[in-house]
This record gives sequence, C-alpha cells and structure tokens, in this order.
Amino acid sequence: MRLSPRTRAATAAAALACAAALTLTACGSAADPDSDGITVVASTNVWGSVAQAVAGDRLQVRSLITEPSADPHSYEASPADAAAISDASLVVYNGGGYDQFVDDILESTNTAAATVDAFALFESGESSDLHAGHDHGAEATVGAGAEATVGAGAEATVGAGAEAHDGAGAEAHDGAEATHDGGHEEDSHAEDSHSGDVHEGHDHGGINEHVWYDLATADAVAHTVADRLAELDPEGADVYRANATAFHTRLHEVSDRTATVAAAHPQAPIAQTEPIAHYLVLAAALNDVTPTDFTNAVENGTDPSPASIAATRQLLLDKQVRVLIYNPQTEDKVSREMRSAAEQAGIPVVEVSETLPEGLDYVQWQTGTVDDLAAALGAPA
Repeated sequence: MRLSPRTRAATAAAALACAAALTLTACGSAADPDSDGITVVASTNVWGSVAQAVAGDRLQVRSLITEPSADPHSYEASPADAAAISDASLVVYNGGGYDQFVDDILESTNTAAATVDAFALFESGESSDLHAGHDHGAEATVGAGAEATVGAGAEATVGAGAEAHDGAGAEAHDGAEATHDGGHEEDSHAEDSHSGDVHEGHDHGGINEHVWYDLATADAVAHTVADRLAELDPEGADVYRANATAFHTRLHEVSDRTATVAAAHPQAPIAQTEPIAHYLVLAAALNDVTPTDFTNAVENGTDPSPASIAATRQLLLDKQVRVLIYNPQTEDKVSREMRSAAEQAGIPVVEVSETLPEGLDYVQWQTGTVDDLAAALGAPA
C-alpha cells in the first residue's frame, strides 16, 4: 500500500533534514569515485543496473535502495545517501514522485550533478522501436473491466522485426534531464503542459510512475546515461554508446517475448493488487479488470473500500481473471487476502517487484517476469 500525502510529506521532510545535516557536517561518506573522479549514483538498483550496463567496466554505479523488502515510495534517505547524491557526478533516478527523496536532496544541496530522470524521459514521448504496440495516439482504458485498446493488432508487432536502434530516440532529451547547477531545476514533466494528453495507456490525471516496466523508457535512460557519461568522460564515449546499443539489443529479446504473450493471449483478463506492472500489461495486450476503486485506493495510500475489496475478491473467486499480478514488497492484509482468494480459485499468481532480485540484472529480471507471466497464462484454467 502506498503512502498517504501526509506520510509522504513527512518522508520528504526527513530527507531534507538529512541533506541539511550533510551541509553542516560536510559528510564525505559517499562511495569512493573511480580513478577518473566520476561517481554515478542511482536511487534504486533497477536504474542502477541500467546505468551499470552502460558504464560497463569503466565505472562502478552505486545504488541506494537494494533491499528486496524496501519500498522506494516510503524510503527515508540517510545522511550518507544525501552525501552520495550531493557528491555524485551523475544521478539516475525514477522521478515522477516515486523516489521523491532524490529531488528533495538535489534541491536542498544545490548540487551540480547531472541527472537522468526516467519519468521525464517517459513523459517526453520520444519515439523508439520498443514502443511498438504502445500507440501514443491510442487510448487504453485499463481497469474496471474495460477493454484495453492498446494498438489494435499490437500482439503481432511488439518488437517483432524491429530495426536496430540508431539512438535517434535518445538523442533529443535536452530538458528531459536537469543539471543541478546552483539549484534543482524543475523538470519539464512537472509542468501542466501535458494535461489531458494520453501517454502509454494512462492520462495525466492518474499517472503511473512505475516506468521501469516500460522497455522504451529503459532504453531512453540507457542512451541518455551514455550521453551524460560521454560528456563527463570523453575518452570513454565510444564505449558508453556501444554499451547502450548492446543494451537496446538485449531489450528487444524481452520485447519479442512480450510480443509472443500478446499474440497468444490477446485481451486475456488479469487483476493486480497494485498496478506497478501497468506497462508490461499494456505491452502484452492484456486486459486489467481490477476494479478502479480498488487500485486507486492502493495507489493513493488509502484503504480500499469494503465494496471494492469484495468486488475484487469475487472477481478472483469467480475465476473471471487468468492471472493475479502481485507485489510482495508492499503486501498487507488486503493484498494477502486477494492472493489467498486467487490461490483458492486456482488462479496463478505472478510476483512483480520494485527492486532487482539478488543476482539478476535488469534484462534478466524483466525476461524472467515475462516468462512467468507467459507460463501463468498458459496454465490450464
């Protein structure tokens, strides 16, 4: 369950206090920089893995949130975290309010660090062949039993036969990431200029910030990291950009698997205890029929109403969905009850998470999740 606005405000205040402590005590406990003095810090090991794929052997990326049990929404930064962010050459984070502590520290410490904000890149709507099946002009009404109209025929086009990425989708990100020189600049996505637009199956009145399940965003992050590192370390520019291209190729392997799911199970009904896999659901052309009142309450950090809990439970007990997608990192009494109902009805449960499992990189993790989803959908009813 997500934090309430009051709790989020308290968490932000704690992060600012940490940053203030950093300024007063000149904490220098950040990770030691590499030999060339460049330090890269990521808010979570998800984005840390993407950045590391680009950095390769030239740099070591430090991830602040790595525990499988951690919930980045409620993470309280320590003074050491604040020092790491303040002293970094490059900060890579999710944005969109998901890891708000990063923005708070950047703003309060006036760091000159370059940044890569994944959500800002997502909002910029840069084209990518990995967006196949995600029609930017098509509405997708997911939830409350509505059919998701995500790119008609998408099941045959997601990643299939896509041409090699030439970097064009990642080169035009000026303004999508901010350089914190003398103060944290407001990212372009914070403005209201997008109000009313539809992007990747959600409107801006109900933004889904879990953009690491959007492969095109991961691709954009990798290419933008390569560009920023090339600026910081010109001698390694060719290496960074080659690594980003190799990462893009690996992402297509995930996309192709997702296309197979979409082709085999178009509009298959599923439910989620929390919509963190929203973009995977869209890419796989599945139909999320979880009652909107239930998911909205979870995302807003409030208790779902008894009526929405009962409706979701009945959805599962009546076997109206093929799979329940479940986030164990934020489980509570209600989500455990939904999982129990699914298991009682013989509905497969697919676990998704917000940090990388130990021993896996980003692509391996995403591949495993898609494979688990495919296996669950293929299970006998």
